[in-house]
Amino acid sequence: MAAVTKDMTIGEALMTNPEIAPVLMDAGMHCLGCPSAQGETLEEAAMVHGFDVNDLLAKINA
Repeated sequence: MAAVTKDMTIGEALMTNPEIAPVLMDAGMHCLGCPSAQGETLEEAAMVHGFDVNDLLAKINA
């Protein structure tokens, strides 16, 4: 399976690996299906939600 990167939008990351949804939800991203998720990168979402994108990627790609 392809690795998820910080430059992917939330929508792209979910299409790459739908099983990451619980990880994103645990990180506070509760609006996975909203329009902003289709245009916001994981890096941007991490910044908005106040956590380190590299920590999130480590959990996603584990």
